[in-house]
Amino acid sequence: MALFRRRRSNDSTDSSASADTAAVVAFWDAWPSLRPALVESVDSDTPVAPETSEKVSDLVRAIHPDLDWEIGKAPEPQAGGLDDMDLSTDIDPAKLLEQLAALDDPSRLTDAPTYAVTLRPGASEDARVLSERWSRSAPDDAEWTFRPVRPADHDQLTSTVTWDDHELDLSHVSVSMRVDQANGRIDVGVYHPDNMFLSTETRRTLAEHVTLLALGEDQVVRWVGRVEPLDERPLDPLPPTSMPSVAKQMGDLLGGTDGWVTLHGRLPLQGAVEIVLRHPVTRREYPALSLFVQVLVPYTDADPDRLPKDSSATALADLEAQLSRILGDDGALFMQQSGSGQRMYIYYLDPESGVLPEFETALMDWTEGKIQLRTQLDPKWSQFDLARRPYVRKLGR
Repeated sequence: MALFRRRRSNDSTDSSASADTAAVVAFWDAWPSLRPALVESVDSDTPVAPETSEKVSDLVRAIHPDLDWEIGKAPEPQAGGLDDMDLSTDIDPAKLLEQLAALDDPSRLTDAPTYAVTLRPGASEDARVLSERWSRSAPDDAEWTFRPVRPADHDQLTSTVTWDDHELDLSHVSVSMRVDQANGRIDVGVYHPDNMFLSTETRRTLAEHVTLLALGEDQVVRWVGRVEPLDERPLDPLPPTSMPSVAKQMGDLLGGTDGWVTLHGRLPLQGAVEIVLRHPVTRREYPALSLFVQVLVPYTDADPDRLPKDSSATALADLEAQLSRILGDDGALFMQQSGSGQRMYIYYLDPESGVLPEFETALMDWTEGKIQLRTQLDPKWSQFDLARRPYVRKLGR
């Protein structure tokens, strides 16, 4: 495919990626020998045997030193319904039929996994990228689910926990939230009626635990600033389950329509330009996507400002929908810029997914000129940050 050009990452990046891959492979090679002791621990509700625990910890920290791990029962499967379906206008009809058939399949509830291994990357972005790679490369195991990060768990917000010799019913928790729009953060206060009887450390641990259950690890890292225990009930108390909606409102305040921002302007020597980019977006939302792909697509049907119109606008929209269907969860569009008879796209793909060849093939059918494509391993999204920097400044973040 001579019209496409690839640029490899530097040798140090390649070496680091190879070491990371080797550590992930080592974990899964050891998994069959670790599995029985982990099953026994969960079934008996006792700590993992020290030898096995040490082995798992060594394997996990070889993937990344900031990673921690935990095991437990897998969450109960939810019945689901139409609210869980993808009903977007460009969905493949065959995929829609598969979703409808799945709703009537009782095996989706009875065949759910029993156990869960969860990696805990905390605030480390590099660790989060590697935990996702670990999860995506997991072997098929009907009894286990492999989670790259601690998810939200609202069912646990009605459970009872024991800390500091106190039984604490989490259903009595209320929270306060203060939105700091300038910094894009939410400060959380957590109140429990028994706070007055708890040590300072236990109150803080309880506050952080409730916040984690309400939002999940990724959303806590992305949105939460300070988490503080409260000695008195908030004046306007909210249930912890309201925290995700507040986080979504924060995203809406900082971003545009459905997480996208559209900007118009004029560039020297180029003229009118239209930019559409994801905003806000962080590495947490797409941890597996580290292959930068830039696509330059010429178009022929343009208005006086040389922006696409009519047949070209329709063709570009069809191309984007086709590429989106091909990528699925293995890639995403991050930015597009139109002007001077050409649209530039920035995508990021999962380099381990093998989706790139099909993505390239779809571009070969374009009839309005020669498409150019450039790829580069870019785990820190440096290319996207460079491209969006002038526009994000205008948005105030």
